[in-house]
Amino acid sequence: MKSLEFTGKNVQEAINKGVAEMGCDKTDVDIEILEIGTPGLFGLFGKPARVKLTLKQSDDDLGIKMPVMTLDETASQSKDKEPRAPEKKADQPKKAKQEKPAPKKNREPKQAKQPKANKPEPQPEESPAPAPEPEAPFVETPEDQLSENAKRARDFVTELTARMGVPAGLSVCETEEQIRMVLSGEKMSIIIGRRGETLDAVQYLTSLHINRKNEDYIRVSLDTENYRAKREEALRKLAVRMAGRCKKTGKRVALEPMNPYERRILHSALQSDPDVSTHSEGEEPYRRVIITLN
Repeated sequence: MKSLEFTGKNVQEAINKGVAEMGCDKTDVDIEILEIGTPGLFGLFGKPARVKLTLKQSDDDLGIKMPVMTLDETASQSKDKEPRAPEKKADQPKKAKQEKPAPKKNREPKQAKQPKANKPEPQPEESPAPAPEPEAPFVETPEDQLSENAKRARDFVTELTARMGVPAGLSVCETEEQIRMVLSGEKMSIIIGRRGETLDAVQYLTSLHINRKNEDYIRVSLDTENYRAKREEALRKLAVRMAGRCKKTGKRVALEPMNPYERRILHSALQSDPDVSTHSEGEEPYRRVIITLN
C-alpha cells in the first residue's frame, strides 16, 4: 500500500498537491489529515497543513478505514459478500461443508483485531472532571488593593490590545486563586476570534508574562462578553447531540480538535451517560475527543 505525505498552506492545497504528484484522483486515495495547519498568532508561529494520502486497494475487502473527523466505516457490507464464494460448488456438498468454516476462521481474528485498531495508543488522558462549580461573581478589585502581578497583567493586556488596534476597557478581579480580567469595548469579536482562539492566545501570553518571574504559578483568566460561559454551554449541548448520533448509528464519533479545557468539558458532559464513553486521541494541538458505545 503506497502512502505519501504532503504539505500546503491549508488542507485542500496539500490534498491537491498530493493527488497531482501521485497521478490519481481524490477518489483513488484515502486521506488522513495529520495537521490542519494554522496561520499563527499575528502572522507568527504558523504551521503548514500536512496530509497523508494512501492508494486504495480494491482487494482489501475486510479493511476498515477510519477517516479523521468522520464516522467510522462499517464492515457489514464486506461480511455479506464473503460467504457467497463457497456456494458456487453445488456439485460437491462435502467439500462445501469443509470450505464454509474456512472464511469464518479467517474473519474471526480480523474482527477481534478491529476494536484494537480503533483504540488509541496509550497516551496521557485528561481526567473527565465533574461538572465545574459556578464561579464566584466577578467583583472588580479596587486599584489600591491590586497586587503587583495583577497590575502587570492588566498593563500587559491593555498594551497588547492597543497594538492589535482594538482598544478596550479592562476590569480586574483578584483572588487568592487567580487573576480574572474582563475586557469591554466595541470590537470584542476581534479579541474573541474564531471559536475563542485569539482570546485564548492573549490569555496564554499574559500568563507567560506574569509567571516567568514568579516561583508560584498564578492562574490568569481572560473573558469578554461572557464568552467563556456561552462556549461551555455550547460544548455541553454538542456533546449530548454527538452522543445521540453515536447511539443511533452504532459508530464512534470524532469531534474537532480542542484544547484540554474544552475536552474536559466534553468528558464531563457525558461521564454520567451509561451508554457511551469518551477518550482523547492525537497529539497537541490536534488532540480530539472520541465518543464510542459501551
